[in-house]
Order: sequence, then structure tokens, then C-alpha cells
Amino acid sequence: MINKLKIAFLFGIFTLLFSTKVNAQLKPGQLIDGIAAVIGNEIVLESDVEEQMNYGKQQGAGTTDKCDFLENLINNKFLVYEAKKDTLIENRSAAIKDQANAKYNQLLSQFPDEKTMLTAYKFRTGYEMKNAIEKIDTDTYYGQAKYQRITEKADVTPNEVTDFFNMFKTQLPEIKDEVSISQIVMNPKLTEAHKEELINKLKKIKQDIAGGESFESQARIYSEDPGSAPNGGLMKNVFKGQMVKPFEAAALNLQEGEISDPIESEFGYHIIQLVKKSGKAYDARHILLMATPTAEEITTAKKKLDSIRGLILAEKITFKDASFKFSDDKRTKFNAGVIPGADGSNKIERESIPGTISYELAGLNKGDITAAFEDEDDRKRKVIKIVKIEDVIPSHQITLETDYDRIKQMALRKKQGEMVEKFVNSKISTTFISIDGRYDSCNFKGNWKKESMKK
Repeated sequence: MINKLKIAFLFGIFTLLFSTKVNAQLKPGQLIDGIAAVIGNEIVLESDVEEQMNYGKQQGAGTTDKCDFLENLINNKFLVYEAKKDTLIENRSAAIKDQANAKYNQLLSQFPDEKTMLTAYKFRTGYEMKNAIEKIDTDTYYGQAKYQRITEKADVTPNEVTDFFNMFKTQLPEIKDEVSISQIVMNPKLTEAHKEELINKLKKIKQDIAGGESFESQARIYSEDPGSAPNGGLMKNVFKGQMVKPFEAAALNLQEGEISDPIESEFGYHIIQLVKKSGKAYDARHILLMATPTAEEITTAKKKLDSIRGLILAEKITFKDASFKFSDDKRTKFNAGVIPGADGSNKIERESIPGTISYELAGLNKGDITAAFEDEDDRKRKVIKIVKIEDVIPSHQITLETDYDRIKQMALRKKQGEMVEKFVNSKISTTFISIDGRYDSCNFKGNWKKESMKK
């Protein structure tokens, strides 16, 4: 149900970062935790290094050297330390705290209760877990902000792009088969009779609650929100701007204990009960009936989209204009329907195209448009699509002629890295740095150990 607030980390990564094995059997002399390094007033814990190593191994990192992982953490902490001293970087501690609370509640919604969640993540208290989330978000914000401040004027000239290519061309990867594709997405519209059916069902549930049934039990039985239904529809510590606007407007206009009439949002139809309002946050229960289209409604949408495809093929409207006019996908409709690749370009590796789209594109060539077909969006809602192949790029060795923009981005990232390295080197001699003796044998790329020994 979270819309405005973007959850910034993946569930699996979070599990890895905080599964610290505090309950594991320790050998005699084994460290429970310790300080690996201090940079200014920022600390890198030994457990931070271990967790980064474990995550790196799972992700297939090219190195397993503990020294490399420590140096990466020291670099990041150095930027965080400098960012907090930079008066031009906004102090967002209050917003980050609110965001950490929201992330905590989002994770909590996936468990039957708080105790189960804390046990799963090996935290003793909710306060401890919130602090851990807040610490990660704080470091991420300040590290990125300082990086952007240092590199904001970075640019590369055509000559620099050419020089970069000539220097590194033997190390640059081969480009796999790629395509550039565009889409028009249509959400099947519910008939008025279908909408009325959902609304009447919610009205009946509300009447049953007024007659003595508990909101909590009815939510467990009827709600189609997988996040909150197991908790009786309860969402705790919801902050303003976190929910979609119709939901928030209805919830904040209720008195504590009051239940709303059915309201419509992009997720479907709800009734909401305000449980508690406290400062900027509130607790609420809701019952959601999702706007799942019937087979007939899906067929109607397919026919409409196929008629739009006919207009495009007859050259009565361009695919770009049709996407802007008819597509329900806000991410692509304003960009001619183009689906971006993983690197932000308009090229996608063929092997990474989702299965449903890949199946529909089989046998088609540049300029061809699929018939309307059924798919799911990122919220698992049924949608209807047509997809056009804008371009086909066979696998090839990377060259300036075919991949200039991609090479330019590589050259720019290298230059940005050099700017950050230069900044760090200019500040390192005046920054307190202490590295634990366990790392005396490390051969760091930076000057960290030498500066540490001076202190």
C-alpha cells in the first residue's frame, strides 16, 4: 500500500546486513564485535566488514580480500564524515528518522507481530532495529550527497571519450544482443456493475462490524491487502505522504474509532478505521477489495488496444502520440513509451526481457508491433499491452561508432572517481584516522594506514 514513500532497500539485502549471529556459539577468544577503523568521528565496526564480505561473496564479488572490503567502508565513511561538516548539504536527520520508521513498519507488515520480526532479524528491541535502519539511511544520504557535491561539475569532452576508449578498449565488455522497445499499457476498466458489487460488499462488511463483528476479524477474512490482512488490516505509525492520496484523505478525516464509507484508490476499494492519531503519524486498519478485472473486462481492454494498434499501423497516429494519449503507465507514456534498460539507456539485453514480453516478441522484426496481450505490472495487477520493436542491436564488440553514449558514461564515471580520490587525498592528512592493528598487513590503495600511523 505504500505509494509516495519509496522503500530504498531490498528485503533480502536487509536480511543479510542484519543477520549478525549474536546468538551463535562463540569460540574462546573470538571477538563479539570491535572497532575496525575510526575516521573523524565515524566508526567502522568489525561486524560491518564481515557483513560486507558475506554480501559480496553472495553477489559474486571479484575479491575476497578483507582488506579491500575494509577500505571500501573507510572510503564511504570518509565521505559521510566530510558531508556532515559541509554546510551546503541539508541536514535531513528528521526526515531520515521518519523514513526509518516507515521502513520498519513496512517490514513489520510482513510478519504476524513485532516479536516474530525482531527474532527473524536478530534484534532485541524495535528501538534497536529502527536505529540500525536509520544509521544505514543516514550514511547512504550523506555519502551520496557528498559524492554529488564533489562531482557535480564533472563532464567529459569527445576527445576524452576517445582517449578513454583507446586506453581501455581491450578491457571493455562485448555487447550482447539488445533491442529497443516501446509499450502502450492499458489498465482494464471495471464495469459500473462490478464497481457497485465491490462497494456493496464493503458496505455489508461495515454493517456487520456495526452489528458486533470486529474490524480486525473481518479484515483477516476479506481484505486482499497481503501486507496488512494477517494483522487484521492494521498499519501502524503511518506518516503523512506515505499512503496514496484518497486513502490518506479519508483516514485523516475520521475520528478515532470511526469507519469510513467505501473509497476508491488505484489499488481498489477500501473501508478504513482510524485507530489512533498522534502528532504527524497515525495508526489505521483497512479492508481492501482489489479492482481485479473479469475476463470480460480484460477482453474489452484488448479490443480497445488492438483498435489503437490498427490506427498506428494505418499511420493515422504515431506510436509515440498514442502512448502519450492512451497509455496508463506513467513511467513510459511521457517518453514515447520507451522501456528503459538497466543502465538508463533505451537498450535492453534480449535475455533480460521479461518472459511474457519475450514470448510476444518472438519472430518479430524491427518496426513490428505485437497484438494486445495480457501481462502484470510491478504490483502484480493485470494490464493489457502492445509492444513495438524500435531497434534491434546484434551482439558486437563495443565501439565508438555504435556505443558512444555508453562509452561516454564509462569515461564520466572514471573521471568522477578520480575527482573523489583527489578530494579524499586533499583532506586525509588533516583527518583523524585510526585502523585496528589486525589490519597492519593490509596494502591499501589509499594512504589510510600511513595517516593512521601518524596519529
